[in-house]
Amino acid sequence: MSDFVEPAYAQRSLTDVVPSVARALGCPLDMPLGAGPLELPEAPAYVVFLVDGLGARLLERYAHAAPFLSSLLATNAPGTAGVPSTTATSLTSFGTGLPPGAHGLVGFTSRVPGTDRLLNALAWSKDVDPLEWQPHRPALQLLAEAGATVTVVNKREFAGTGLTVASQRGATYVGADKAGERIATAVQAAAERTSLTYLYDADLDWTGHRHGIASAHWLQQLAMIDAEAEQLREALPSSARLLVVADHGMVDSPAESRIDVDEHPELRQGVALLGGEARFRHLYCAGGAVADVAATWTELLGNRAHVLTRDEAIARGWFGTVEPSVLPRLGDVLVASRGDNAIVSSLDFPYEVTLVGMHGSLTPDEMLIPLMVS
Repeated sequence: MSDFVEPAYAQRSLTDVVPSVARALGCPLDMPLGAGPLELPEAPAYVVFLVDGLGARLLERYAHAAPFLSSLLATNAPGTAGVPSTTATSLTSFGTGLPPGAHGLVGFTSRVPGTDRLLNALAWSKDVDPLEWQPHRPALQLLAEAGATVTVVNKREFAGTGLTVASQRGATYVGADKAGERIATAVQAAAERTSLTYLYDADLDWTGHRHGIASAHWLQQLAMIDAEAEQLREALPSSARLLVVADHGMVDSPAESRIDVDEHPELRQGVALLGGEARFRHLYCAGGAVADVAATWTELLGNRAHVLTRDEAIARGWFGTVEPSVLPRLGDVLVASRGDNAIVSSLDFPYEVTLVGMHGSLTPDEMLIPLMVS
C-alpha cells in the first residue's frame, strides 16, 4: 500500500495538537500518548484555526489562490489525519487528543453495537448518549482543568450537538456564524493569558463536496479562507500564536470512478449492514461471512480499493490502540478507496451520489494536513 499514508499518531497528527499546545502554554497534560511531540514555540496564548477540508497537498497545488497560507506551509512540515480521514473522526481526535480506536468515533457512520442501526456522527441520534459513546475527558477539558482559558468558536447550530459534546466538552463554547464575528471573538478570547482558542470553518469542505476541488467555486472559497487566516493573524496580539490545521483533504471522484454497490448484488452477499462513507466503507458481516465478503470485494474491486479485515486494519495501526467497547463499531471488513475511486450506495446513501469531492481514505491528498504556526 505504498500509495497510502499511514496515520502518525503520537508523532505528528491531529491527536498531538492540543497536548503540544498545552505544553507550549506551560500546562503539560497527562495524556496516554504523551505530552505532545510537536515542537511549538512557547506563548501565552494560542489560536488554533481548523479549516475543514484543507489538505496539505491541495494547498501546495493551489498555492496561487492562498498566498498567506502557502507561505506558512513552505516552512512547516505537514502532519496526518487519523483513519478514516473524515470530519467527525478528525474533530474528535483533535479535541480529545486520542486516536479513533480510543475515542470511538470511527467514521461518518458506524454501527451502534448490538443493533442493525448506524450512528451518523454529524447528525447524531438522540437515543445515543455522547458521554457514553465517548467517555474519556477530552484534552480540551484537561487543559481547562489545568487552569487555561479554553474557548471554542464555532457556528451557533453546533452548540450542544452530540459531536460537540463528545469531542469538545470542557471548553467554553461561543457561537459565531460569520467570518468577521469569528475573528473578533477569537481575538477577544486570545487576550487571556494561558489560553487556547479553537476556531472552526466548514465552508471549504462544503464547497468541495458540492462543486469539487477542481472548481472555480472551491478556489474562490480557498482565497476567502486565506484572507480570513491573514486577517486573524493581523488582528491577534504579537505575543499570541496562530496554528492553522485541517481535519483532512479531499479528492474529486468522477462518475466513471464510482462503483454502486446496488448495481452489483454479489457485494451485498454476507453484508448485514453497510456503513462508513464512499471513500472508506465499514462492512458489517453476517456470522461466518467475513472471509467470503473480503474475498468477493477484493476480487470485484481489484486495484480500485484496498480491502482488509478488521483485525488486519488494527494490526496496521490504522485506528491506534482499539478499546474493547470500540471493536464492534468497526466493520468486520474495511474498504479503503485508491486513486479517485468511490464505493457508493444509491439506496442506502443517495446523497453520496450527488457529491463531487470526497474523503475518508488514506491517499496523500486526504491524509496529509497542514500544521502551520505563525
